Amino acid sequence: MAQRRVSPRPTTDGARMSAHARRPSAASAGRSRRLLVRARRLMPGGVNSPVRAFGAVGGTPRFIARGAGPHLWDVDGNRYLDLVCSWGALILGHGHPEVVEAACRAVRLGSTFGAPTQAEVELAAEIVAAVPSIESVRFVSSGTEAVMTAVRLARAFTGRATIAKFEGGYHGHADGLLVRAGSGAAALGTPDSAGIPPACAADTLVLPYNDLPRAREVLTARAEEIACVIVEPVAGNMGVVPPQPGFLEGLRALAERSGALLIFDEVITGFRVAYGGAQERYGVSADLTTLGKIVGGGFPLAAVGGRREVMDLLAPTGPVYQAGTLSGNPVACAAGLATLRLLKRENPYPALEASADRLARGLREAAARAGVPHTLNRVGSMLALFFADRWVTDCQSAEATDRARYAAFFRGMLARGVYLPPSQLEAAFLSTAHEDEHVGLVCEAAEAVLRAL
Repeated sequence: MAQRRVSPRPTTDGARMSAHARRPSAASAGRSRRLLVRARRLMPGGVNSPVRAFGAVGGTPRFIARGAGPHLWDVDGNRYLDLVCSWGALILGHGHPEVVEAACRAVRLGSTFGAPTQAEVELAAEIVAAVPSIESVRFVSSGTEAVMTAVRLARAFTGRATIAKFEGGYHGHADGLLVRAGSGAAALGTPDSAGIPPACAADTLVLPYNDLPRAREVLTARAEEIACVIVEPVAGNMGVVPPQPGFLEGLRALAERSGALLIFDEVITGFRVAYGGAQERYGVSADLTTLGKIVGGGFPLAAVGGRREVMDLLAPTGPVYQAGTLSGNPVACAAGLATLRLLKRENPYPALEASADRLARGLREAAARAGVPHTLNRVGSMLALFFADRWVTDCQSAEATDRARYAAFFRGMLARGVYLPPSQLEAAFLSTAHEDEHVGLVCEAAEAVLRAL
């Protein structure tokens, strides 16, 4: 398809302000510091999701006041180029006018009904058309809910209890999935959080990501027990780690041979690495797929979808129970529908790919000139710069990178107006609102920071 950019947005609300806006600094975070003190008295750690506390990078988390296009402004008036994009959800940038208008139209008609709406039918149709392996969809409010539902469906469909996941793969905070490898490379899962009884993780096998021979060994030996294999087709919670050639294809064959279901967790990659997600990009189909982030257009919405014979086990059609008061919320569905239709109409993926490639090359060159050991992984418009002198291909190699140096890099970039993920083990994202000048500014800032490091 032809390379096109998403239609330009209006220049109001500071979306195209001068690149020489006030540079943030520790001294200019006074209101954020005061809010953090107050928030800590009211909420655990002062935040509603742990990584927002800046625990991995140090310093004061910025309390955000607004966003427009590729930018964020904090409560102290500092402007940042945003490379987090609400953890990948905002592929069109902040406040895209078509998405905003769709959400406003919907909320004027009513914010929630707890009843079926046309918007959820239309959004389901877009998803089914985009991902050939999805024949039926159930909407929920978060990625965690979507994965919980997918696993429950797999267990009901196969009559088996054990699930296999991969070390470093994050699938939400459900008890049975918040686990990682024990003492061995493929041990029964041990809880990765307090408050999870060992029994909840006892049916979870944890395998090394990108190690197909080990997966084949374990999944073959325990084929009769395994209900599903769940995987992030592109790992996005150990930085960015792409699948090695043949890894996803091998998992597909192993699942078919054993009678297990293959679940792709595309909460991050869905509509991000291609319109049809990782399944379109790599040509491998899943039995069940979980989606989130982009499908809600910036609002709380997620989905599980897959083969009709599996999905029809969900109540009220079948015996697998799942429900939610805000599932298929009409405002979230309207925003998601506007987002997906715009992505399909404009096809921004070639331009996003090119922008992300320029950013990746610029960061590599800056690190090389500064003599800083590094490696950079990129898939589509998601990328991660690691401070290491070896390739990062799995959880262990990601965790062996120099996270102290990343923390210093993060703080330096923040001081120069670039908002990166506040953890080495998270992905950075570009949106259609990031243009060549923004990529250039990030690379210039990185050059200065890396030289200082």
